[in-house]
Amino acid sequence: MTSQFTPPWWAKSPHIQTILPVLTKRPTPVLRRERLELEDGDFLDLDWLGQPEEGKPVVMAIHGLEGSARSHYASRLLHACEARGLAAVVHHHRSCSGESNRLPRSYHSGDTQDVAHSIRHIRRRYPNSPVLAVGYSLGGNVLGKFLGEQQSDSPIARAVVVSAPLRLAACAKRLEKGFSRVYQSYLIRQLQAKLAFKVTDARLGPAMPVHAHEVAQLSTFYDFDDKVTAPLHGFSDVHDYYDRASGLPFLRSITTPTLVLHAADDPFMTDAVIPRADELSSAVEYELNRYGGHVGFIDGGSPWRPQFYLERRILDFLLAVPSPK
Repeated sequence: MTSQFTPPWWAKSPHIQTILPVLTKRPTPVLRRERLELEDGDFLDLDWLGQPEEGKPVVMAIHGLEGSARSHYASRLLHACEARGLAAVVHHHRSCSGESNRLPRSYHSGDTQDVAHSIRHIRRRYPNSPVLAVGYSLGGNVLGKFLGEQQSDSPIARAVVVSAPLRLAACAKRLEKGFSRVYQSYLIRQLQAKLAFKVTDARLGPAMPVHAHEVAQLSTFYDFDDKVTAPLHGFSDVHDYYDRASGLPFLRSITTPTLVLHAADDPFMTDAVIPRADELSSAVEYELNRYGGHVGFIDGGSPWRPQFYLERRILDFLLAVPSPK
C-alpha cells in the first residue's frame, strides 16, 4: 500500500530513526507482574497494564531480541494504551524479564509455543476480551509465524507485525556489514553475557553446547545461532534454524486481519524480507515505508522530544473494526 509515514527533515537517516527512540525513552508505566509456570519446569513472565474489562480488548505486545516491557517501543505502546483506556500485557521471552530462565534453552525467532501458552492463559482468564497482538522485530517474526501456523484456529482477533526479520539468513548477513555491525555488536554482547552465566553455572553448564572460553568467539548472529541457538532448540544447524524459523513463508496462510509494517531503510534488513503479492494472504495488509529505520517511525516533534507514527498506526489498525474473537 502507499506509505502513510513521512519523517521530519532531521530524522530521515535510518540510524537516527533507530537510535534516537532509545535515547529519548519515556519511563515505563507501572506494571503488574504475573508468572506462568511451564510444564518443562521453566517460567514466563507477563507484565500487565490495567485490568481487562468484560468484553473490552487486551493489547498483547511481544518484544524483540533482548527486549522487555521497558524497551522504548513497548513503553510507548503501553503509554498509548493507557491514554485510550486499554488494558495491555507484555509477553516476555524466556530470560528477558530481568531474571534468567531455569533451563539451558532460551528463546528464538521461531519459538511460537511460549507465545501460544501466554495467549491461551489470557483467553482462559478473559474469554470475552479479544486479544489484539503486536510483535516487534524478532517478536514480529514469531507473531507472523504463529498466525500462519494457527490459520483459522488463531485465538488472536487482529495483529500488527513491526520491523520483522522475516528472512533470518538475509538479516543475519546484513548485520555483518557497514554501520549495522554496531547494532549486531550491541545485541551480541547481551547474548554473550547471558550465555556466559549459563555455561559457568554448575547445574546448567554441562548441558550447554559451548564452553566458557568459546563465548567471546561468537561475535556474529550467524556464529551464535549456529553454535548455540540451533543445537539448544532442536535444529540441525544454523541453516535449518533460519529456514524453519523465518516468518515470511507463513504470511500466505494467515486468516487473522494483520498489518505488516516495514521500512525500506531498516538497517537490520534487506529486500529479502519484502513479500511478493503472492506470498501474502488476503487477510494481510502490507505497508512498506521508504523511511523509518528499525522500530523507529519518528514523524515529528524535535530531536529532544520526538513524536511517533508507530503507536498511532498500530492502535488505529487494531481498533478499526469490532473483533469477533
